[in-house]
Amino acid sequence: MIAAMSLPLALAAVAMPFTIAETGQGFATLDAAVATVRDGTATILIAPGTYHQCVVQAAGRITYKAVRPGAAIFERTVCEDKAAFVLRGRGATVDGVVFRKFRVRDGNGAGIRIEMGDLTVTRSTFLDSQEGILGGGHPTVRSITIDRSSFAGLGQCDESPNCAHSVYLSVDGLVTITHSRFERGTGGHYVKLRARRVAITGNSFDDSAGRKTNYMIDLSEGGTGVIAQNMFVQGAAKENRSGLIVVAAEARTYPTDGLRVEENIAGLAPGAPANPAFVADLSGGRITVANNRLTGMRAFEKR
Repeated sequence: MIAAMSLPLALAAVAMPFTIAETGQGFATLDAAVATVRDGTATILIAPGTYHQCVVQAAGRITYKAVRPGAAIFERTVCEDKAAFVLRGRGATVDGVVFRKFRVRDGNGAGIRIEMGDLTVTRSTFLDSQEGILGGGHPTVRSITIDRSSFAGLGQCDESPNCAHSVYLSVDGLVTITHSRFERGTGGHYVKLRARRVAITGNSFDDSAGRKTNYMIDLSEGGTGVIAQNMFVQGAAKENRSGLIVVAAEARTYPTDGLRVEENIAGLAPGAPANPAFVADLSGGRITVANNRLTGMRAFEKR
């Protein structure tokens, strides 16, 4: 009887939280699992738990997949004074992971810092940090996709000289954001992009509990593509309340001809200042703003 009981106990003792799906090899730390992949391709399965770990992916193409979406939680611990996951391999996918409570000295503490390679984020959650997802700017970053994910309690403009945002990406290619939720911002913009093309569809932006927030979507250097079928609620506690979607506020790096903003729904939370611009354009491009259902705001403003 004693021997029979000891077997499952022994198995439990050696169970590891991070497993390479392709080989079944387990590791005590995520960093050790990533190091084993080297420049290969692998899926790392993450067991339920709360982890005070971080990782730097320097090579390879890796999928980080929670065994149970929403139950693999990374909090507080960052690598390189940047983020929980610092990604500069050939590519990465993050599926079902929760990131929360990241702060660093320069004001940009993030769940994910993407520095090289393409990135796909699905079914993941970013909470109560200076930033959710930050990065890009490298020629190898050509496509970033965010799908079915949520962002809350993110952003700041008073902890460092530059603001932080829920999502802040620089991509000379395509950024796709679909079926995701943004709410309860604490500063900066909900989505700030320096991107050639965007596809932002089917999301909700609820600023009703936000404070010190700015724009819902900032295409700060222009860009083309589509912003469609999203829902927006402009909150009362804004730092900048002049527009919900603002195009080319900082530069005209990317053409905006053909950008379409259509079939969205937008309104104001109780107490929100009336008559902001739903779309404010500083690019002078040929932008289509059509078939949006707007309450308490102007459809378009050229600045």
